[in-house]
Amino acid sequence: MLRVIFLGTGGALPTVNRNPPAIFINIKGESMLFDCGEGTQQQMMRAKTGMAFRSIFITHWHGDHFLGIPGLIQTMSFQGRKKPLEIIGPKHIDRFISDILSLCYYRLSFDLKIREVKAGDIIERSNHVIKVFETDHNVPSVGYILQEHERLGKFDPGRAIELGIRPGPLYSRLQSGKSVFVGEKEIKPDEVVGPKRRGRKVVYTGDTRPSAKVIKASRGADLLIHDGMLLGALADWAVESKHSTSIEAANDAKDAGVKKLILMHISSRYSDDPTPLLREAKGIFENTEISRDFMTVEVPYQD
Repeated sequence: MLRVIFLGTGGALPTVNRNPPAIFINIKGESMLFDCGEGTQQQMMRAKTGMAFRSIFITHWHGDHFLGIPGLIQTMSFQGRKKPLEIIGPKHIDRFISDILSLCYYRLSFDLKIREVKAGDIIERSNHVIKVFETDHNVPSVGYILQEHERLGKFDPGRAIELGIRPGPLYSRLQSGKSVFVGEKEIKPDEVVGPKRRGRKVVYTGDTRPSAKVIKASRGADLLIHDGMLLGALADWAVESKHSTSIEAANDAKDAGVKKLILMHISSRYSDDPTPLLREAKGIFENTEISRDFMTVEVPYQD
């Protein structure tokens, strides 16, 4: 399972329909949060995600992307959390988290592990990695790539039977990459197991202008979640505020050869009716959706 739950999909001005940015991702039982806008903990309760995730990844230090942290960590402590919580983000993370903790008297039941990251950093996990890439916003900012590890190749039981291997534990041994013996004959894994298969890839840009770096990071992604805040008619404002139009996001998706594009950080101008954004983007990249609060997306294997 690779499940993406959009907890907040709006911009700096929340609306009755859209909370500030927050995305919850679960991959094979491990959960994480990308950005944590104001009210994220209530959105998590409504979405029934639970709060037993390991890490929060912050894209940049504008308030709409991190002001949900103070209340969230306090609630976790009230619930008796014991496991450490990682908060990962770009330049100045130590200062911002220190300021958060100075706002009131915290007696947390768990430790906070703070980690500053920059473009090129890789965070290792058991079944995936998180890669950090540079984005183009008006403060230090990064995006994140969730890249699942390669999977084992497909096992060919018909070929195994032809080679005299009966169904059973020898199949598992071969698929794990170890040779087996039938009598005195050695059977190597590549005789019955196909080549390794790529894992799934999800990219989240946070707030950004379109760029070659975003395209490079998104190359071949199964899902690209891209800033698509404005219509093309407001391209000048997008340049000034360092955001992307829906057209620009769609061009990035097309150039990167992604499978699916979801527009994020929707301006309050379009809170009631975002279809003009969708229409513009689909004119360039057909497999586009507009994010909405509580939307859930399952990312399938392509093979």
